[in-house]
This record gives sequence, C-alpha cells and structure tokens, in this order.
Amino acid sequence: MSSVTTSAGAVVRHRLFWPVVALAVLLLACVLKSNTFLDITVRDGHLYGGPIDIVRRSSVLLLVALGMTLVIATRGIDLSVGAVMAIAGAVALSQIAASDNPESLAVVLSAIGSAVLVCLLIGVFNGFLVAVVGIQPIIATLVIMTAGRGIAMLITGGQITTVNSAPYKTIATGYWLGLPVAALIAGFFFVAMALITRRTALGVLIESVGINPVASRLAGVRARTIIWTVYILCAFFACVAGFIRSSDIMAADANNAGLFIELDAILAVVIGGTSLAGGKFSLVGTLVGVLVITTLTFSVTILGIPANAVSLFKALVVILVCLLQSPVVRHKLRARRRATAPAPVEVPA
Repeated sequence: MSSVTTSAGAVVRHRLFWPVVALAVLLLACVLKSNTFLDITVRDGHLYGGPIDIVRRSSVLLLVALGMTLVIATRGIDLSVGAVMAIAGAVALSQIAASDNPESLAVVLSAIGSAVLVCLLIGVFNGFLVAVVGIQPIIATLVIMTAGRGIAMLITGGQITTVNSAPYKTIATGYWLGLPVAALIAGFFFVAMALITRRTALGVLIESVGINPVASRLAGVRARTIIWTVYILCAFFACVAGFIRSSDIMAADANNAGLFIELDAILAVVIGGTSLAGGKFSLVGTLVGVLVITTLTFSVTILGIPANAVSLFKALVVILVCLLQSPVVRHKLRARRRATAPAPVEVPA
C-alpha cells in the first residue's frame, strides 16, 4: 500500500500532471457539450474530426513555442516571432504574386527559400544584439517586434497580398497519408529537435548556459554561439509558422499575421514546466502546453462562451494551471494535508 501511495504521490508531483489534467478536463467539457467531438471519420482518404482539427490548428503555435522554449532555456525571450511570421508570409507571397506562373512548384520553393533566408538574417540580428552587444533579450527582440510589421508592410506595399497557388496552399490545407500537411510539418520539426537536444550535446549546452552562463563559459562552453543558435532556430521556426498561417488564408496580412502569438507561445512554454529563469526545459511539456491552449480555444467556442469573455476565460484557466504547478502553492497544499490528516490511533496491548 505504501509503495502505491508513493507512486501516486510521484505522479501528482510531476510537473506535467496538472497540465495533462487541464487538457483532459477541457476535452471532457467538449465531449459533454458535443458527443461527436472525439469522433474521427475518413472522407476521401483524409482524417477529419475534433482531434484532427486540434492537431492541425496546434501546428503554428507548436512551431513558435518550440523555438521559444530553446530561447527561454537560455534565460532569454523572443518577442519578435509574430513579426517574423508576418515577414515570412510577405516575402513568400510577394515573390509568388510577382511571378508569371504562381502554380509552379519551382516558383513556390524559390519564394520559400527567399523568406527563410530573410528570417534567418533576423535571427542572426537578434542573436547579435543579445550575445555580442549584451542588450537584454526583451529589449533586443522588441526592436524587430515593433519594426518587423513595418518591414512586412514595405514588402507588400501596404496592401494585403493575395495569391492563387495550389502548391503553396498545400502547406496549410493539404493532406498526406490522411493527415494534415501542417501537422506533419510541425511534428517533423518537433521530433527532430527532441532528438537533437536529447541525443546530442546541444540540449545540455543550452541548459548549462541557462543555469549559469558565466560558469559554462569558464568550463569551455561557447555561450555566445549557443545563444546565437537558439535565436536563429527561433526565427526559423517562426518563419515556417508564417508559411502555414499565410497559406491557410492565401494572403500576406502584415498587420494581423501572428499578432500576439508570442504571448501564447510563452504561456505554452510556462504551462509545460519550463522556467522563465532558464535552465532545464521540456519539449514534451511545451507540446502539452500548446495542446492545452488550442483545446481551450476550441472549448470556448463549443461551450458558447461570449466572444468578449474569451480572453478572460483563457486567462483564468492558464492562471489556475500555473498556480497548481507553482512549488510554493504545492508545498502549502502538502503542508495543509499533513496538518489535517488524522493522528494514528494507538491500540492498547
């Protein structure tokens, strides 16, 4: 009995316990409101249903949160990811719209390559400001956050650029092996980064820089290179997310593309158990955090909560999950349980 109790206590104390519970509660609420929410059907060889929609809509946020996790692990923050998404869509769609054959796969790949190059340069710039110049990450990335949308508007000429290109539209709305292409893209990069950070030294180096950058530098770790790398990766993942978002609406909207997504990404990382103070990080935890936020958005719609109360409802759920994860709150709850536990009754011999 004691071993069972110990195991149960270890499960409850796990940093992903409450996020998983929150996800299960949200799914249960959706099922109670709509009995067919979890049903998955096959039409024309493609999978459809509530879970598939959640996975597909999670792809953009997962990509952004993936890069944000690595940046936060080094004690940084990247507020420019939304602007990078806007720039990626603006560069790609402007180049496709200017071509004579938007349906050409070569044209689409060339446009995507140009956008990736521009976004990587932005990542290099962010990393330079943080790692070399020594500017605080929140200030350094705020530069691109404020100027990035202006850059995107200059690229599009201040207009919403729309195109009609089947190869580009496939990024967000296409299917492969019955699954959404957007989800497969996000899943590929998630698995790749999970393997790279846990099967190579990169993950340990990132955590060492986040825990103590001075000690890691004295130990021979090139802290500047690591910081530069995570900001470049963050910009790259935001770029891919920008492709998915612009492909979904087939338009480059410099004002609204990726607007405030940096806040959702930070929330997903925190819900997943990664500390904003840097150090150890969990990509699996980030995935759970992304699913919680996406499912929360779905449940708000399904439950019929008024649109003007969506942000409040979302904030309450996130605050509750974060409080339950807090070491201080969990310590106080354990102390209260011990104080209220009945004293053992001694049986006279």
